[in-house]
Amino acid sequence: MRTTSMLLAALAAGLGQAQYLINELSFGIDAKLSHDESPGTIPHYHVNGQPNRPDVLSNKVILTPMGIGHQRASIWGERTLQRNDWVADIDFRANGPERASGNLNIWLAKDGRATVQENSVYTVGRFEGLVLVIDQYGGSGGMLRGFLNDGTKDYAHQTNIDALAFGHCQIGYRNLGRPSQIKIHHAAGNFKVEIDGHKCFESSKIAIPQGYTFGITAATPENPDSFEIFKLVVMSETVDPRHAQQQQQQQQGSNDNNNSPHNYEQAAAPGGFDNPDDAFKKVIPDESADVFQTSNRQFADLHNRLQSTYHQLAAVYRSVTAHHAVDEQRHKEVQDMVQNIRADLKRLDKLDSLQRTVESLQREVAGLHDALDRRISSHESSFRGALTDHHRQLSERMVDSIPGHGKLIFILVGTQVVLAGIYVVYKRRKMAGPKKYL
Repeated sequence: MRTTSMLLAALAAGLGQAQYLINELSFGIDAKLSHDESPGTIPHYHVNGQPNRPDVLSNKVILTPMGIGHQRASIWGERTLQRNDWVADIDFRANGPERASGNLNIWLAKDGRATVQENSVYTVGRFEGLVLVIDQYGGSGGMLRGFLNDGTKDYAHQTNIDALAFGHCQIGYRNLGRPSQIKIHHAAGNFKVEIDGHKCFESSKIAIPQGYTFGITAATPENPDSFEIFKLVVMSETVDPRHAQQQQQQQQGSNDNNNSPHNYEQAAAPGGFDNPDDAFKKVIPDESADVFQTSNRQFADLHNRLQSTYHQLAAVYRSVTAHHAVDEQRHKEVQDMVQNIRADLKRLDKLDSLQRTVESLQREVAGLHDALDRRISSHESSFRGALTDHHRQLSERMVDSIPGHGKLIFILVGTQVVLAGIYVVYKRRKMAGPKKYL
């Protein structure tokens, strides 16, 4: 019973990560990167370079050596990724003089070794998949950018490749004296990239299909940086269905050879269930203690029950993880709703302030209108009084300046009398003068 408790504790502790290492896609996890049987090579990966082949040491791969410019190098896997949820860790280091530069490209591409080869994102042409680029873009000192292509865009003939990036962040990666870690998460429709434990960018609109190949390429100019790769580790929360089927068949045959009374291995094999709920449906039935007469039978029953318990715990973990993801999504939706409500409340506060301002303006305009009416009335009264006085004075002056009827008659009669007298005098003088005879 003590052994059983210890095994259950170990299984429960192992569920904290619930990830399986994919050996055929990983390197750098052993004591030596390159085995003694084939020095200078990496198991399950091809290493190439132009004009020089990269140096494969015991603990790292020097893709681009320092002091040798115009170097291109690549590491491409032999196997394809057959998972929908996975995590990839890449440890790299970049060293170089002050004005050195270069770029490091992390690929997950279809037929990458044949289509991408040793190219960078700036010279690759057409490809299908994902690439993360680390370089000193735009003199920023360090930038990590992500690009996607469905095989329709020819990157080598793009006038502005930078506009095609779907995510980016600034990073410091040169001359740190230590390796930098890039972690790529892809699970449940979510894609996230981290650098040294900090999130770089994340998107829920990216889903990379199966069948792509991991690869790393580097390219340097005349004044180069030295890019070193320490490891590429790929893990997944699921087991390759092909491996799970082989394990089931092997355990099935072993169980038949041992004449086990029940076929428990199919239910207990890792990845043996297409649906996690099957772990609860296929429960090992209880048996009488008299059935287990030998230690092998007892150990087999204990082993099967521990595996069944492990898969039930794994199913619980996956269910809790799924519910946690749903809760996180709902929590995010609630936060968005709260932020929208706060924004609406701020708008309402602005509307109240605007309404108060409008009401104040209405009162001021009404007061101004009343004051203007009073002033206009006062000016109208003053104008009418002044105009009336002016008319009265003008009439008085005109009356004073016009003479009376008597004076007019006297002037007229006097004028006629003067004219008549002048005429009479004129006639008399004419009659009194000497007469002229013809």
